[in-house]
Amino acid sequence: MEKKRHVILDALRGFAILGIILANFPEFSLWSFSDQAGWTLGDRFVRAFQLFFIDGKFYTLFSILFGIGFSIQLANSDGKLRIFYRRMAVLLIIGLLHLCFLWSGDILVLYAICGMLLPLFRKLTTKKLLLCAGAFLALPLLSEVLFGSSLSDPLERGQWRICALYGITEENFGSWLAKADSYKEVLQFLHQGAVERLWEIVNGHRFFKVMGLFLLGFACGRERIYINLKENRGLLKRILLSGFLLGAPLGLFYTWSSMDGYPLGRLVHNVFYLFSVYPMGLAYAAGFALLFGLRPDAIGWKLLSSPGRMACTNYLGQSLIGIIIFYGIGFGLGGKVGLPATELIALGVYAFQIVFSIVWMKYFRYGPVEWIWRMLTYGKRLQLRR
Repeated sequence: MEKKRHVILDALRGFAILGIILANFPEFSLWSFSDQAGWTLGDRFVRAFQLFFIDGKFYTLFSILFGIGFSIQLANSDGKLRIFYRRMAVLLIIGLLHLCFLWSGDILVLYAICGMLLPLFRKLTTKKLLLCAGAFLALPLLSEVLFGSSLSDPLERGQWRICALYGITEENFGSWLAKADSYKEVLQFLHQGAVERLWEIVNGHRFFKVMGLFLLGFACGRERIYINLKENRGLLKRILLSGFLLGAPLGLFYTWSSMDGYPLGRLVHNVFYLFSVYPMGLAYAAGFALLFGLRPDAIGWKLLSSPGRMACTNYLGQSLIGIIIFYGIGFGLGGKVGLPATELIALGVYAFQIVFSIVWMKYFRYGPVEWIWRMLTYGKRLQLRR
């Protein structure tokens, strides 16, 4: 049972990493900065597909899996939180390095901060955990009503002040990284990007979203649903069915709202997000678990679990590869390929990561980043080779 437990969690992480690269690579390719008037029919089709099936759903999965992981770590700490907080502190450092030196779209900093707050909820019952999770996930609606964008507006003004220091303007913003011929110029963009990321977190109410998903994962981990798949088959079927029945229709409205620039306003758009992204993300997880329960020894799970075992390495690796492929200091493809080609490149990179992960894990115990993370957490050198 222990082996299967790890396989399903690792395979789900691998699946989430696939969705994340499909969601993030349009940013690296700079397609996200393109004028909608210039989109081809292929761009529009793939964008609609991405919004309906991918956008937010795989970060939902990834966040829930982090919450499950935290529940395991807390359970293994025997009530001693020192190691847990050290693990979160190291994750925060890794995230800050990623944010400041590779990509301003980092999620690990927010994960580390939210992770540090999880022990505050460890004594709650599962029912209360789920109620808190639901409250956090709904809080963006209240925040939107009370504050709108007023909390994030100063951050946007600060971002553009930093842009002005380096000559980054609205006209060259979308092409700056494609034309950058030195890492110094990339760093200049990342400088303003760090403030832009803070703006995105505040403007998008991401703290509430991640905290809610962490608590949901924490509750799932405590109930050990991922271990007792047969016993929870009925529950998983209900989650799968209700998730798609609710999420799919609202997902059509969410896709339309995103494509048309929120024609009904940000509040309504957030309602579409709440009732489409999370239900579909949960349906993905439930459907995945049901399939795993049918054939837990299928080779497909191994293909997904290998990149999942070194998910942090692969997440950071996607940023590095994206820079090499799309930025001016690399091959400079940014702004030169459409969305369909971008996603095909992303699939190719993920296929490479599967092969790399399988080979790496054949000879080593941990992924490279996971190895460093673990050693800094425990304060001792760990054997890497098998």
